[in-house]
Amino acid sequence: MKRTDYISWKEYFMGIALLSAQRSKDGNTQVGACIVNEENKIVSVGYNGMPTGCADEDMPWEREGAFLDTKYPFVCHAELNAILNRASVSLKNCTLYVTLFPCNECAKAIIQSGIRHVVYLDNKYAGTDAILASERMFRMAGVTFEAYKPTGRTVSLGL
Repeated sequence: MKRTDYISWKEYFMGIALLSAQRSKDGNTQVGACIVNEENKIVSVGYNGMPTGCADEDMPWEREGAFLDTKYPFVCHAELNAILNRASVSLKNCTLYVTLFPCNECAKAIIQSGIRHVVYLDNKYAGTDAILASERMFRMAGVTFEAYKPTGRTVSLGL
């Protein structure tokens, strides 16, 4: 008999984004992303972290202070990492599942890469200039976006 309590595609892909976020070394904000093609196949994942070759322990993780003493000029966002991490496949018409609504810089990369749909878990910076710019660019470029609606289901890794 076929199981009926399996997770949906959206639960699966947002779950992968959430699991990816757990790789982040950021002490304040862990963000994960999962890019999926039109056949519901994962083409890439990413999380927010320092660029390859920049040792996490040698980089600043602070949120306040002089600009070069904070994480902001250095950290690569999860969306950008997922775009850059893809194996040589097109992202045209793909969907991005991400745990935090994309900033304006990531929105540009999302649009340029050909991703056409964004599903986000949280939009804690809603109303800020960066998010308003993202929304404006998405609308102009025809990139749709929607809030993920949690089902309340608990998923265990079973470890």
